[in-house]
Amino acid sequence: MYSRRVDTPDRLIESTRELLWERGYVGTSPKAIQQRSGVGQGSMYHHFSGKPELALAAVRRTAMEMRAAAEEQLAVPGTAVERITRYLRREREVLRGCPVGGLTQDPEIVSSPLLRAPVDETFEWLRGRLADVLADGQASGELALGLDTDDIAATVVAVLQGGYVLARAAGSAAPFDQAVSGVLALLSHHA
Repeated sequence: MYSRRVDTPDRLIESTRELLWERGYVGTSPKAIQQRSGVGQGSMYHHFSGKPELALAAVRRTAMEMRAAAEEQLAVPGTAVERITRYLRREREVLRGCPVGGLTQDPEIVSSPLLRAPVDETFEWLRGRLADVLADGQASGELALGLDTDDIAATVVAVLQGGYVLARAAGSAAPFDQAVSGVLALLSHHA
């Protein structure tokens, strides 16, 4: 349960975020949200028109937090490879999967343009941010000028998301760590 100091909308959003990560959209019922948050049905519908609006707020917050966590690692001074390494090696709950990437496995999220939009925007932002870091590496002479920074950034994101899937399938973080090590070795080879 949540502290009384946390306001009702926040409790509802946080509970929905947790449930979406654990159960997906279909498995996240209004009753489950109410039980997790400790908020009654009347209060829930006072703040949100229904499950879709609450889910959208939860997806947006999850996406915003993913961006903030990535930016925290990518904005620190260092070489492009160091910054990307910091981002890829940061602590994660690998076996739970990516809280944003996992949403792409949910048919209800993917089929809803409204719910899918923050997911698409986050991955577009991440690819762009990584491409910017790689371009910084090219400008400083660290990385070869012939590299297509957009392609490499897309590869880094794909390896990261694929690493989550492989780790969950194996029940071990080892495949995730191996995928990250592999993409970093390839990137370092061009440094």
